[in-house]
Amino acid sequence: MKTLPALGALLALVLPAAIHSTSPTTSTHEPDMQLGNFSVSLTVKDLAASREFYQKLGFREVSGVFEQNWLVLQNGTVKIGLFQGMFERNMLTFNPGWDSNGKPLESFTDVRELQARLKEAGVELTSEADESATGPAHFTLTDPDGNPILFDQHVDSPR
Repeated sequence: MKTLPALGALLALVLPAAIHSTSPTTSTHEPDMQLGNFSVSLTVKDLAASREFYQKLGFREVSGVFEQNWLVLQNGTVKIGLFQGMFERNMLTFNPGWDSNGKPLESFTDVRELQARLKEAGVELTSEADESATGPAHFTLTDPDGNPILFDQHVDSPR
């Protein structure tokens, strides 16, 4: 198997530092990097047709503006974003500062801190957030297989 250093660096930062056993004496640990809500953002050709298809799979609309060519659908804790004409490829999306219901978190790892940690680990970014700002911001990167990853924070920094 081929080693992927950039992906390894990303996973080392994203996953918890240690895997814990299920024994009652072992405590669980939060990951050092709280990435927030996760969804898959899909590039779609026909927003109405895609919405109808995913509704048949049990997804329901939870946010978005159809007239702006984007919707977010949810089935349980699984979220997908449907975006017509906005992105070139499907992408993984993390929303620092939001829980799985899109509600603001009191404490979280700010998008600029995530960006700094990833850069320090040698992960190349394709776009960067303004590190001097404290409001909503985003940055992007691409994994070794060309999959885009968006870190999109919609709330102010927790500091």
